[in-house]
Order: sequence, then C-alpha cells, then structure tokens
Amino acid sequence: MPVLIILGILAFLALIFGPQFWVKAQMKRHSAERADFPGTGGELATHLLDRAGLSGVKVEVTDAGDHYDPIDKVVRLSPDVHGGRSVTAVAVAAHEVGHAIQHRDGDPLLVTRIRMAGGAQKLEVAAAVLFATAPLVLAFVHSMPLVILQIVVALALLASRLVMHLITLPVEFDASFGKALPILDQGGYLPPGDLPAAKSVLRAAALTYVAAALVTLLDLTRIIRVLR
Repeated sequence: MPVLIILGILAFLALIFGPQFWVKAQMKRHSAERADFPGTGGELATHLLDRAGLSGVKVEVTDAGDHYDPIDKVVRLSPDVHGGRSVTAVAVAAHEVGHAIQHRDGDPLLVTRIRMAGGAQKLEVAAAVLFATAPLVLAFVHSMPLVILQIVVALALLASRLVMHLITLPVEFDASFGKALPILDQGGYLPPGDLPAAKSVLRAAALTYVAAALVTLLDLTRIIRVLR
C-alpha cells in the first residue's frame, strides 16, 4: 500500500509539474541563435504590429514573462525573446502579436479573459480575507456552520482563477495557430524547414496557461489538505 501511495503522489506531481517542464524544454530546445535570421523577436513584433495596423501598440522588454497587456496596449517580451534571433524568439513574438490582433478584432473570448483578469486579483484578496478572519468568526460568533460557509466561499473564489485559465485556453491556441503560424508561414518569416520547430514552440506558448492552471489546482489541493 505505501508503494501505491508513493506512486500516486509521483503521478500527481508529474501531472502538475510535467507541463511546465515540457513548455520550458520546448522553448529552450529551439532557442539557439540563428545568424541567418534578419531580425530579433522584438524587431519582428514591431514589424508585425505595423503590418496589422497596430502601430499604436508598443513593444517593451520585461522580466515578468512574455505577454500582451491589453490595458496599456503593449507587447512585453522577455530579454531572450526581445533581443534573440532564434525560432523560439520569432515564434513567441508572433504569438504575443497574435493576442494584439485578437484585441483589435474584438475576440469575445479575449474580452472575457480581460474582464476576468481584472477581477481575479480582487477575488484572491477577498479569499485571503475570508481565510484570515475565519478563526475570528469562530472565536467571537461561535458558529461552525458560518465558518464552514466562509471557507467554502473562499475556496470558490480561488477556484475562479483556475476557471479563468481553462476558459482562455482557446484564446491561446488561436493566437498560436490561428494568427502566429499563418503569419510566419505565409509571410515567409521562417524557412519551411523551421516551421515544425515553430509549431512546437507555439504549442508550448499556448499550453503555458494549462501549466498555470495545474499549479493553481495544486494550490487549492494544499489548502484543502490543511483545512482537513
């Protein structure tokens, strides 16, 4: 029985952290600098934005991970992507520009994600307050049903972050395969021989939110175990 428990724990951890390692491995695998590429990821992003009529969208370097900020209308790229000349840099830059194009076109799922993201932080703060005040409610009100209700509501608020990640998965795949890949292929921005590698990177970029959702699931599992 202990062996089965250990195997179960290992399988659970592999499910949670496996996608993260796979995403990072795909990005690193195709990150070799290419002297034959005419520009960096940042330069390509600027070019693609101008081509899409989005010259008002800026391109910036960030240490907070590659992403498109729909509020400030900025494509933010990590240093390796912004200044890199690799398949990973080109594909990731095109993926983030894909989100800017979605925003321009009023993609309904992207709009939904923007709205949910705006309230996600407030929900997390509310959940933290509910957890922190639960002992006080028990001490002063002496109502266990009320405390249980308070904890259930807090867990539901945290679970909304998981729902946000899963709902927006189609947005990520559209940015990769509905926007970025056709641009790179039809525009001739990558040699045909590099397209399979670009597809791997774009798939990894799309699954970044799946990895984040699984980490959120682990966080919820930890909280539930503590409460038990």
